[in-house]
This record gives sequence, structure tokens and C-alpha cells, in this order.
Amino acid sequence: MIKQVKRKRELGKSEQFNLSQLEKAMLTHYEASKHPIYEEAVEKLRLKIGGGLCDSIAKELFEGHTPKFAGLDGIRCNFTFIDLFAGIGGFRMALQNLGGQCLFSSEYDKYAQQTYFANYGEVPFGDITREETKAFIPPKFDLLCGGFPCQPFSIAGVSKKNSLGRKHGFADEKQGNLFFHVAEIINRHKPKAFYLENVKNLVSHDKGNTFRVIRNTLLDLGYSFDFRILNGKHFVPQNRERTLMVGFNKGIFGKDISFDFNQVDIPCVQHQISSILMPDVDRKYTLSDQLWAFLQQHASKHKAKGNGFGFGLVDLNGVTRTISARYYKDGSEILIPQEGKNPRRLTPSECAALQGFPIFPINTGHGERSFVIPVSDHQAYKQFGNSVVTTLIEAVGREVVKVMKG
Repeated sequence: MIKQVKRKRELGKSEQFNLSQLEKAMLTHYEASKHPIYEEAVEKLRLKIGGGLCDSIAKELFEGHTPKFAGLDGIRCNFTFIDLFAGIGGFRMALQNLGGQCLFSSEYDKYAQQTYFANYGEVPFGDITREETKAFIPPKFDLLCGGFPCQPFSIAGVSKKNSLGRKHGFADEKQGNLFFHVAEIINRHKPKAFYLENVKNLVSHDKGNTFRVIRNTLLDLGYSFDFRILNGKHFVPQNRERTLMVGFNKGIFGKDISFDFNQVDIPCVQHQISSILMPDVDRKYTLSDQLWAFLQQHASKHKAKGNGFGFGLVDLNGVTRTISARYYKDGSEILIPQEGKNPRRLTPSECAALQGFPIFPINTGHGERSFVIPVSDHQAYKQFGNSVVTTLIEAVGREVVKVMKG
């Protein structure tokens, strides 16, 4: 009994009273946006646990925590958007920089939810396939954005599933059909536009059939459809090709509406990985002798077979390979050479900067505007590997907003 009382003292009120993830999402979204769709649910929560306690929990969630990227209020916003498959908020970061107000966010992974809350002050709603989650999407918003899960379509993802005898693409029951939930939400809410991101291989997967289904589905909903494969290396020192898809509601903009990717400002800059490296790095990021020997032997074995597998020792004056969600395993795809030592992994902060997130003092001089990483290195590597190049998303988004604003 004494242990239980002590445990309750250690827990916050939201945990003591078993506030669900859905209730935390609803409460934090209401505190952030005051949108009417969350108001009724908050009132029900107040009746359930008591108004004073509800206010106390809300205070606890935000006490001592001022999100650095909480976003705009309704007075200052230029447009509204919802953030699906939000991850750690790469789309949100980009669109808020353009004057957008986020009205709803959804992310399944609990650790990504922690990072999202730490930076934006909202706990994302969870499983977007559930109707109880979709019920909280505001009826009206301007732009739907998101990077729906790419593992069923990526080259690495397809190879892995084939080796395991598992289905991929739209035949992947767990992830591949999530696109159709995006289509359902577009059909239900009829936003002015959509803005989606996926891996380069999406276009060629299953001999182009997967992409054809996506395109035709969105066209059938009454939207235009334009896409371009763009490389993040023009914005950050990372070779990262991604398929970006944009469409506009023909009922609003007319049947001839289209999006011209040629209008996107692509910088003519040769980025260098050295620009985002920290001068003093904890020695725990340096590879052990055992791991470094293993990676070299592994690379030599595959080279002898004529394969291209192996570690990626970076040219400090060039760009890196694509960082992946598996970077936490050994960091082999991006290794930083060190004089007189074994090479090292990137730190989580450097990974954040590699994806265009503001990190003090790497790429921003403002400590109060530095992205917060509240999770373990293991989770941080997965999160940044799964994220988008925010600066690329912003560059395309700027032209999307111009069309939306007419």
C-alpha cells in the first residue's frame, strides 16, 4: 500500500487517473488551438474526472514546458493544415514557417509522440485507421499533408519483405493500405489541396501499378495530380531522393488547375557534411575496434562478390548517403572519419541538422529555437531516419501555398 501511494506521488496526475492517449491528444489539441471540435470532448472529460482536476491535468501537461514550435494562432495564420503520419513534425515545421496553423496531428509511434509534444505542445492522435481518431479531424481545413509509411514501397523494404516471404505494396495489409485512409479523409473533408511525400521507389514499384492506383484514386476524387522526384542534397548535405505529390481541388480551382514543380526554388549550392558536424563529440559515438573490424570484413566480402554493400565513410567535403531508420543499429551507412581514431556515427543532433531541423549551434544561432530531442539515441536515430528534409518540404510548400492563396 505504501509503495502504491509513493508511486502515485511520483506519477503525474494524467497517469494517476489513467488519462488515455486519445484524451491527452484531445486535451492538448484543445489547449493549443481552441478549435470547437475538441471543446465538446473536453467538456465530457471535465464531467468524467471533475473540472478542477481536468484543469489541473492540463496545467501539469504544460507546466514548465513552453514548446518552441507551438505554432500560430487563428489570427495570424495564412492557411490551415492537418499533419498525418506526423512522425516528429517535419511537415509541420516547414508549413508553420510558411504561416500555416496545424489543426490536427496523427502519429502512431509513442516515442515519436513524445518528441512531437516536446516541440509543438500537442500529443498527436494515434491510429488514423480508427474512426475514433478520424472523428477529431476538423470538418474544414485547407491542406492535408503527410508522408504515408514508405516501407512497403522502398527498395530496402521490398527486398526485406520478399526475403521473408511477406507481401509488399498495397498487398501489405498492415501498412500498404494506409494510403486509402488518406484518400478517404480527402474525400470526406474536401480540402483545397494535398501534399504528400514518399520514397523514390514508389513511382516504379510493381512496374508502376502502385503509383498508377494512387494517381487515379486522387484524380477520381476530383483533384489534380502532379509529382516530382526531388533530392534533399540541394538543401542539406544528404543524398535523399523522395517522391513529392501535390494536388488541388478542381471544384475550387477549376478543372485546368495544376502544380508546376519548375517554380520551386532549388538552391545551386554544394553542401558539405562538415558544415553540420559538432567539434566536440562524446567518445561513445566512435566505433569500437570490434565493430569497425566487422564492417570492414563485411564490405570486403561483398566487394569480392561484386556487390555494392558496405559502410559509407563520408567525404567531409561532400554529402552523405541517405540516412535510414536503421541507423541506430551500427551507423554504417554514414560514418565520419576521425584522425587517429576509428570513424564515428553522427550524433542525434547532427542527424536532426542533416534533415534540416534547427539545431543550436549547428544551423541556428538561436538557442530558444533549437529542436528538442527528449528520447534515447536509439529512438532519435529511428525518428530522424524516418523524417523528411524539412527545408525541401518548405521550398515546395511555399509554391503550394501561393497557388492555394490564389
